[in-house]
Amino acid sequence: MARDPGNSRRRPTMGEVARAAGVSPMSVSYTYSQPERVSAETAEKVRAAARRLGYPGPHPAARSLRRGRVGSLGVVLGERLSYAFDDPQAARFLAGVSDVCAAEGVGLTLVPVTGAATDAQRVAQAAVDGFVVWTTSDDDPILDAVTGTGLPAIIHAGPERPGLPAIGVDDRAAAVAIGGVAFAVARRPVVLGFPLDRVRTRQLLTGDQVGEIRYHVTRRRWEGFREAWVHAPADLRLAVCPVNHTGAGEDFAADLFRGTDPPDAIAAMSDELALGALRAAATAGLRVPADVAVTGWDDSDAAAPAGLTTVAQSLRDQGADCARAALGRPTRTSYRDAWHVVTRTTTP
Repeated sequence: MARDPGNSRRRPTMGEVARAAGVSPMSVSYTYSQPERVSAETAEKVRAAARRLGYPGPHPAARSLRRGRVGSLGVVLGERLSYAFDDPQAARFLAGVSDVCAAEGVGLTLVPVTGAATDAQRVAQAAVDGFVVWTTSDDDPILDAVTGTGLPAIIHAGPERPGLPAIGVDDRAAAVAIGGVAFAVARRPVVLGFPLDRVRTRQLLTGDQVGEIRYHVTRRRWEGFREAWVHAPADLRLAVCPVNHTGAGEDFAADLFRGTDPPDAIAAMSDELALGALRAAATAGLRVPADVAVTGWDDSDAAAPAGLTTVAQSLRDQGADCARAALGRPTRTSYRDAWHVVTRTTTP
């Protein structure tokens, strides 16, 4: 008995469809890629033959190669993949990226980074038309991998390097402004901060002990907070959290409140860390801001209900413009000054 091509595991070819339909292979190709170039009668013949043979249409990868593009934008987080869903600010940023992808009719590919040596290879082999990179450390090998692809790429907030321009606010200037509010009446301030490098060590340092900071955002915000503190550098402490998570902020702030020199002001590098500090203060029976002032960063959805004084910026807008830049579309002139301090009840 002859084998029914429709039940075969072998993918039918375009030529076989053409023969079954009694048309040329070019007519089959046009039916799927440029339907306006064939008559309705021819298109129906092709689709009927395709149904009989079990032909699903041209392979997407083959179409992409012919067009010279894949039709997807790659996003490299520089964090564990779940960070994209766990962190509210990363989610805002990715929402902006996805807005543009939807408008441009392209897909969104999350490129996982694990910290292993295979990260660079995974980036280099990603089937994408360009890259958006979430802020990372100066020495992250994925930066060389991204620029090495020769594809259009943009990094959010830095570090900026040749072939990899950055989009983001002036973190140092914003830290000076929010630090001035946080430290207005403080004598024992603490900055609740992001990791210094990819080792992510949890540590408490005085201002004169802080050495090299390899994360661009951590470095710029610390520089701004240090500038806002007009007293002795050693009197400003940096509490380095290994992750940007409410639990990490709560745990470290709780330790500080139980210590021999509890802070009377906490300037956090994110709302997540600041919200954790507010929880710790409540558990310790401290009044905010009478006993301890607290500030955050990003003006997240949870900031206003908590009365949190914070830096407002639109990560969704920045994500959208990062996507536009990576896709070769026009962007805003600059985001450096696109921030402002929102004063609420957690500061005097």
